[in-house]
Amino acid sequence: MDALIKLVPLGSDLWIYLAIDVSIALALLVVMKWVTGLMRKNSVTEELGIKDNFAFGISIAGGMLSLCIVLSSVVGRHIGQGYSEAAIGMVTFGIVGILLVKFGRFAHDKLVLNRVDTHAMISERSVSVALVDAASLVASAIVLKNIMVWVDGSDMNAIIAIVTGFSVVLTMLLVMTRILEVRYAKDNQNDSFQGALRKGQLALAIEHSGNLLGTAMIVSAAKNLLIYNPSGYVSNVTGWLVVSVALAIALHILVLINKKVILFGMNFRQEVDQQHNVGVASLGFTLSIGTAMVINGVLGG
Repeated sequence: MDALIKLVPLGSDLWIYLAIDVSIALALLVVMKWVTGLMRKNSVTEELGIKDNFAFGISIAGGMLSLCIVLSSVVGRHIGQGYSEAAIGMVTFGIVGILLVKFGRFAHDKLVLNRVDTHAMISERSVSVALVDAASLVASAIVLKNIMVWVDGSDMNAIIAIVTGFSVVLTMLLVMTRILEVRYAKDNQNDSFQGALRKGQLALAIEHSGNLLGTAMIVSAAKNLLIYNPSGYVSNVTGWLVVSVALAIALHILVLINKKVILFGMNFRQEVDQQHNVGVASLGFTLSIGTAMVINGVLGG
């Protein structure tokens, strides 16, 4: 058997650390589900099983996936530091990560899509708003995970770097969404991007979800270009800001070029914005994420 399968030797302590981290991660997920349930009028079972609210299910799925993404960056972070230290570190960074994801969702609801009542629209079964809501959560989690992987150590400097870096990226996502809104209004007789989402424009929601996820993935590649400085608070922030903006612009240009080549002879903006072409929007979704994955691979992500 040894001649057929060569396994990497694992220390006995590793399984103990793994058990500690996984147990705490599951406990945090259960607690967050319980807290989320307290904040909603109806239970998950009632919304999904009785009301068959698909939009609610999409939103919940996005929230759970975002929490799992964040916790995946914390599991195994403190191996070799002692069992008690590993447990404390897992709880600390797990809670910080979860709170930042929740903050990212709050910022997206209140600042980015400030003209859309996300919770009300999801309760009214708006799949388009639910898709954007789920994508924003997952995008925030992707960025946060990579920032948490980027920092070294588990001290206050690391937490400050995580919080400030994440805040910078959220600000950039806000600015990019506003630019998208200006573009949409210009191409659609001053119509409102957020108003289109409220009306249930599914194609636009799919395309925008791809923009969010692709931007998050490409911005995360900044961790391969920046050197973490525990005490360099300003350099860490400016580094993430400059590199993130540059990478996001590069992604937008490359995706636009790809669309023009693949959809040669087609007015793809009209297809998505006015004709609600879900197929074209899905292609845009794929190109945003796929192009970001390629660039990440080139940069070592």
